[in-house]
Amino acid sequence: MTLVDLLVRSKEKAAEESLRKSLAAAYDAAAEGSAEEREAYAEKVSGLSADELFGFAGYNEAESERIGYSNYSYWGSTLRMFFKNKGAVFILTVMLMIILFTIIQPHLPNQFDPYAVNFDERYIAARNVSPNGTYWFGTNSIGQDLWARIWAGTRTSLIIGFSVALIDAVVGIVMGVLWGYVRRLDFLFTEIYNVLDNIPQTIILILISYMMSPSVKTLIFACSVTSWIGMARFIRNQILIIRDRDYNLASRCLGTPTRRLIFRNLLPYLVSVIMLRIALSIPSAIGNEVFVTYIGLGLPVTVSSLGSLINEGRKVMTVAALRYQLFFPTIILSIVTISFYIIGNAFSDAADPKNHR
Repeated sequence: MTLVDLLVRSKEKAAEESLRKSLAAAYDAAAEGSAEEREAYAEKVSGLSADELFGFAGYNEAESERIGYSNYSYWGSTLRMFFKNKGAVFILTVMLMIILFTIIQPHLPNQFDPYAVNFDERYIAARNVSPNGTYWFGTNSIGQDLWARIWAGTRTSLIIGFSVALIDAVVGIVMGVLWGYVRRLDFLFTEIYNVLDNIPQTIILILISYMMSPSVKTLIFACSVTSWIGMARFIRNQILIIRDRDYNLASRCLGTPTRRLIFRNLLPYLVSVIMLRIALSIPSAIGNEVFVTYIGLGLPVTVSSLGSLINEGRKVMTVAALRYQLFFPTIILSIVTISFYIIGNAFSDAADPKNHR
């Protein structure tokens, strides 16, 4: 190609670019202008040839990079959507303050031992003392400080709830993914589900608590034996829905490893529902602990929990002056369970990609 040809081609390209810009400017002006301006644009276009009107658009690398970039972040968008819910943020703040206070409360000054019997100035056990400046939540029938016992019990119940939720999440997700993705295991897991799901959880809680020594580990084990079944069944159903979609079939055809396909193609779609079920399993585990302790098969007397405190308060509920022993632990239990329910629903909605902007 000669130098003359290069000069001619460069002039043609410059003329084409100039024409394109002038047409774009004229179109923008006509679209927003008056009828006369639109007529002038139509006359200008009618005088152009087909090559001038329908020529190939040039390639601009800078422009293609600019419009091809997206700063979308799944977790960033999820957090932004969650923090827009002011009610959920407030409840989350309250819940975090409760959890933090249960940790630091024993280390604060002027705190009583939750298991020690307190005496007055006459060295008489301070039994059933109503709430006052010394005993903020009063004392129980043997002189133990309810303020210290309630926070120790909340700490124990939260440990049980978080432990059961973690076990449910790990075991339930693993079993659910295998159940839904590996077709050869469907019959085996279905039979296991049918057997365990038809045994009432209450009976399992009572039997395990009765056969094993009372302890926090026993309650965690009893609550976790069958609670993962619901999570696994739910994950399995969701995996069956999205397992054979086009992008998963394409990934398998391209030789994508099963582990990568599960963690990159399947589980990200289930984050919202998984977080919701984990959040709901925490108050469920605490409720099971309260039930088992309520019937006398829970934790030993040397370990305080919300269930044991509610059981002790139930015994004096008929005495009007002593009902505070039931009200205070019940209020804390209600705040914890309702908070996790609201936070779980709010985070589930925020984690759903359909709600992202």
